[in-house]
Amino acid sequence: MGSQLPEAFLTKMERMLGEQYSAFLASYEDTRWYGLRINTLKCSVEQFLSLSELDLKPIPWTPTGFYYREEDRPGKHPHYHAGLYYIQEPSAMAPVELLDVHPGERVLDLCAAPGGKSTQIAAKLEGQGVLVTNDIHSDRVKALVKNIELSGVRNAVVLNEQPEKLQRPFEGYFDKILIDAPCSGEGMFRKEEDMAKAWQPDWVKKYAEMQRELLRQAAVMLRSGGRIVYSTCTFSPEENEAMIAEFLQAHPRFKVLAVSPEHGFRSGEPAWVDLDMASYNKETEGAVSSVSESTKQAVEGTVRLWPHLLHGEGHFAAVLECSSDDENQLLEEKQCLQETPEPFEAVKARKQAKRSHGTEGSRPSVKVKGQPVIDLQWLYQFMEENTLDIAFSNIILHGDHVYAAPEGLPDLNGIRVIRPGWYLGCLRKQRFEPSHALAMGMRASDAVRMVSLSSADAIAIRYLKGETLEIAEERVIRSRSAIPLKGYCLVCIDGYPVGWGKWLDGMLKNEYPAGWRWT
Repeated sequence: MGSQLPEAFLTKMERMLGEQYSAFLASYEDTRWYGLRINTLKCSVEQFLSLSELDLKPIPWTPTGFYYREEDRPGKHPHYHAGLYYIQEPSAMAPVELLDVHPGERVLDLCAAPGGKSTQIAAKLEGQGVLVTNDIHSDRVKALVKNIELSGVRNAVVLNEQPEKLQRPFEGYFDKILIDAPCSGEGMFRKEEDMAKAWQPDWVKKYAEMQRELLRQAAVMLRSGGRIVYSTCTFSPEENEAMIAEFLQAHPRFKVLAVSPEHGFRSGEPAWVDLDMASYNKETEGAVSSVSESTKQAVEGTVRLWPHLLHGEGHFAAVLECSSDDENQLLEEKQCLQETPEPFEAVKARKQAKRSHGTEGSRPSVKVKGQPVIDLQWLYQFMEENTLDIAFSNIILHGDHVYAAPEGLPDLNGIRVIRPGWYLGCLRKQRFEPSHALAMGMRASDAVRMVSLSSADAIAIRYLKGETLEIAEERVIRSRSAIPLKGYCLVCIDGYPVGWGKWLDGMLKNEYPAGWRWT
C-alpha cells in the first residue's frame, strides 16, 4: 500500500521519524490486525472464552480486548447479535482504558458515533452512574443508538447536539470526559485506503480548529479534580502534542497525567511542539504563539501508538486532570452535583411510578405539556406480567415512547435528546409494546417466560432473520408453573437475550426488528 500513500504525507512522516521511517513505511505492507472487545455488561471474559470457539489472543492494553482472525468473521455469528462483543480496532480501545472510569461516575463521550468507546465506557460503569454520549451528525447517531441498545446499556443518554450548547446544562457536571476528536485520520490509512486517497495537507489545520474548541468546551463541563482523555487517530503534531501544549498554556488548572510507555506505546515528543506549531500559528486566529519550556516537556507524558511498534493502527492520547485548589471546595462541588435536579420539566413521572408500582387497581398517569393525560398502568401491568425484579425510579415520556432515565440529569430543555435513557417501549391504546432495547438490556433471569435457542442450531439464525418459529410448549421456560404459556417470551441464544417473541399454540411470533435482521 505504500505506493498509494500521499506524497506530502510521506515527506512529513520521513521528516518526523528519521531512522524509524523505513520501519514505519514497511508496516503498511503488513496484514492489519483485527480486534473485538467482550461486553462485560452481558458476560464476563471467562464466560465468553469458555463459550466461544473463536481463536482469540489478548490485546495487552485492554483486559477485555482480543485479536481475532479476519477469516473468522465474528460479525456473522449469533453472539454478535446478542451483544456479547463489539468489533473494534485494537488501538481504539486504549483511550477509554486511560480514562479510568469507575462505577457510579458521570461520564461524557463528546464525539461518540458509532459508539465503540461509549459501549466500552458503559461496561466500566457497570450500570451505575450516568453516561452521556453525543455526536453532532444525525445520520451517525443512528448507529450510535443501535450500538448502545445492542450492548444492553441502561444508563445512557444519547444526544445529537453541538458541543457548545451542552456547556450550560452540564457546567462542572462530569467526572470524566472522552474527546475522541475528529481528525485528519492519518493513523487509519492502512485500515481505510479511501481515506488515504482523499487526504489533503490542509486537513490538519481544519481539524485543529475543531479540536481546540472541543477541548475548551469540555473544560467547562468537567468538575474540579476530573479527567479528560483527548485522543486522535492521526500522526500530525499540530493535532496532538502542539494541541495539548496550547491547551495547557491556556488552562493552567490542567496538567498531563503521564502515561507509562508500555505495550509498545511511545511517549509524546516535546520537540514536535516547535516543529509544527510555528507554521500553523501564523494562520490560525487566536492560537497561542509560544509555550513555556515546562509546558513543552509536559507533553512527553502523552502517548503515541505507532503501527510499526505494536499490533494496531496509529493513535495519540493525552490524559488531562483538572486540579482543585481547595479540597473543601471540591467536596462541596461534589455534594452539590450529587443533588438530583428535575430533568425534562413536565414529563417526569417518578412520583406516579413510586405511588403506583405494585398497587392493585391504581392507574398511574403523567401529564405531558400540550398532550392529554397518559396512563402508565399498561407499562406496569406489562412489567408485572412479563419481567422479574426490574425497577424504575425515573420514568420519562417522549410522546407515547417510555424511557427509564438515569438519576441526576440536569434540565435538558432546548437540547436535542435522541434517547433520554433506557428505551422501554411504546404506550398504545390499552396496551404497552416492549422495545427491542428493553429485551437487550435484560438478563435471561429477568424474564417470566423465556425461549432458549442454541447458536449451533439453524433455528437461531431463523429467529434472527425474522421468521415465525414452531416452538413446543415444553420449550417455553417459565419462572413459575402457574404463569400462562401465552404471551411475550424473551428469546435467548446460548442463554443471552436477543429479542422478543409472542408464543401462542405452539407458534412463536417473531418480534425481532426488521432493521436488525440477519442478512
